[in-house]
Amino acid sequence: MAEASATPVLRVEDVVKDYGTAVVTHVLRGVSFDVHPGELAALIGPSGSGKSTLLNLMGLLDRPTSGRVLLQGQDTSRLDDHAITRLRGRSIGFIFQFHHLLPAFTAVENVLLPMYSAYGERRPALVQRARALVDRVGLADRADYLAKNLSGGQQQRVAIARALAMDPPLLLADEPTGNLDTKTADQIFALLREFHAERGGALLVVTHDPRLAARCDRVLELVDGEIVSDTRRPAG
Repeated sequence: MAEASATPVLRVEDVVKDYGTAVVTHVLRGVSFDVHPGELAALIGPSGSGKSTLLNLMGLLDRPTSGRVLLQGQDTSRLDDHAITRLRGRSIGFIFQFHHLLPAFTAVENVLLPMYSAYGERRPALVQRARALVDRVGLADRADYLAKNLSGGQQQRVAIARALAMDPPLLLADEPTGNLDTKTADQIFALLREFHAERGGALLVVTHDPRLAARCDRVLELVDGEIVSDTRRPAG
């Protein structure tokens, strides 16, 4: 695990999230933590603890009721929706349990999507980068296959390549192995660790799988909307 830098990639600062008006549901209750470059952290907690809500806030898909989310030192509460969308597209990579690939697009075309969205055109250099990423995740021979014709494990590899397309400083993985058999899940997590070690960015995995969490360098536990423990694995 890399030594923490002065500026965290992600800072969650006293974040509260409530839903409802007449009847208010308190989902997050003053959550605070930092994630630094080089960290591989897991967020765990029982169903209903607020993990999905917190993930949406960290991914800038929603805004807190109060508190702040800072990305690379930038206070996102000061940004309008357009600026939030632009920052999210360039700075955060998402990996989901169910891939969310476009089934009628090829593996390469799916990886191209974030780059096309950011740059507005399909440049040859971007296609080359997409192919290189598909190759890097071990699917060079499946690069031009439609996503719907790939296995679950292969689709998740494409999803990882897509998440890395913009070389984001923060990767958020939501149950990335939850829909896979044990052997494929181990391969996918090993691939995530490999990329994480190479790039030196921050990776936060939301999971209910204790096996996966135990292989991370740090484990944050969320219960009833509060962080109840923050455990780091000893170096070495």
